[in-house]
Amino acid sequence: MIRIKETLVTAFALFSLFFGAGNLILPPQLGFKAGELWWLVAFGFAVSAVLIPIFGILGHAKLQGTMFDFASKVSSSFSLIFCFIIYGVSISLPSPRTASVTHEIGIAPLLDNSSLSTSIVYFVLVFIFVMNRSKILDIIGKYLTPAIILILLSIMGITLFSFPLDFGTNTFNNPVIEGILEGYQTFDAIGAIVVGGVIITSINLKNKEASYESKKALIFRAGWLAGFGLIMIYAGLIFTGAVMHGHFDPAISRTSLITGISKITLGSNANLFFGILVSLACFTTAVGIVVGTADFVKSRFPKSNKAYLITALISCFLGVLMGQFNVDYIIAIALPILMFVYPITIVLILLNVIPEKFGSPKVFRTVVFTTILFSVPDFLGSIGLGNEIESITRWIPLSKLSMGWVLPALVVFIFANIRERGLSKTSGF
Repeated sequence: MIRIKETLVTAFALFSLFFGAGNLILPPQLGFKAGELWWLVAFGFAVSAVLIPIFGILGHAKLQGTMFDFASKVSSSFSLIFCFIIYGVSISLPSPRTASVTHEIGIAPLLDNSSLSTSIVYFVLVFIFVMNRSKILDIIGKYLTPAIILILLSIMGITLFSFPLDFGTNTFNNPVIEGILEGYQTFDAIGAIVVGGVIITSINLKNKEASYESKKALIFRAGWLAGFGLIMIYAGLIFTGAVMHGHFDPAISRTSLITGISKITLGSNANLFFGILVSLACFTTAVGIVVGTADFVKSRFPKSNKAYLITALISCFLGVLMGQFNVDYIIAIALPILMFVYPITIVLILLNVIPEKFGSPKVFRTVVFTTILFSVPDFLGSIGLGNEIESITRWIPLSKLSMGWVLPALVVFIFANIRERGLSKTSGF
């Protein structure tokens, strides 16, 4: 029997594994630019940064396997390629970005040291946690997450009760779509299928005798609890950014904005408290990514005793190399990759959550390959080739919003299921 305490610890761990560098620095600037329409941009952000990732966790609750199982209905080869791409992206961009954010916001204001030294110390600590695999859920869920939430609530509470609710003017053409696309940069849909595997493995290590149904119920409840917490925090940070519109230059960067907000709300102790918050939030995410990657490689090479160790070392080494770049640079180079990989990830998550009768292997294949095809124009547009392909994209609905894959994938999903039902009736099933 899974206890309530275990559900809460798992929910806290999920929250912390999701809440990393992007989750902290992205929402305030969204609110800052959306002004009085902060609630619309919050809705869009919640769709791609909360709802889809939680569906990913629910998919893990259903499958109770690894990321490989998410795409296996397409084909084993496709699933293997997809997994290596996702894990490769994860240890090359979002994981190093946590070190970069930690240095810029948490370390540089307090200590005069280089980004290289920060990255080395940071990923040495990540490696130590990763090698203590069986204790990760308890350490993150019991100790690190409550500290993160307490500091965030302090910032948002002070803003709510100490500043006038005077919002600026919206600068977005479409706040909802801007929120959705900015949610891509959290990497949380990708994170869901990466850290979801970490949660499954951790639960199996702690509850070897637990049944499939009890583990499913645990992950299901913990997932929704974590999702509720994320929505509350994101909405609060977006609201805070909207309220603070008059305190900063309109061209302020993401990291400078959240740092400035912390100084205004927390006062003279801002650097210390905020440094702790940033370090904890980023660190837990980096640990989750490296553990998830090492778990996957170990599952592919079960006879190797060193597969986990070698993968962890390579992941941390990449983290040190990439973690020296500044945050805005990492976000910029991540965008084209996300415009291609994120739609495929979203579609795979949704297909794994729906009832089995609507998600046959044929449906998986047709919908996923349609998504890949219609994600190419969005990818090309993100690297500056939008004008060259305008003759094609003008015929694709929502392509101007960088979401040209949505309607084709939906239409193909509907027709593929209609065809499946028709074939079933013809065959007498």
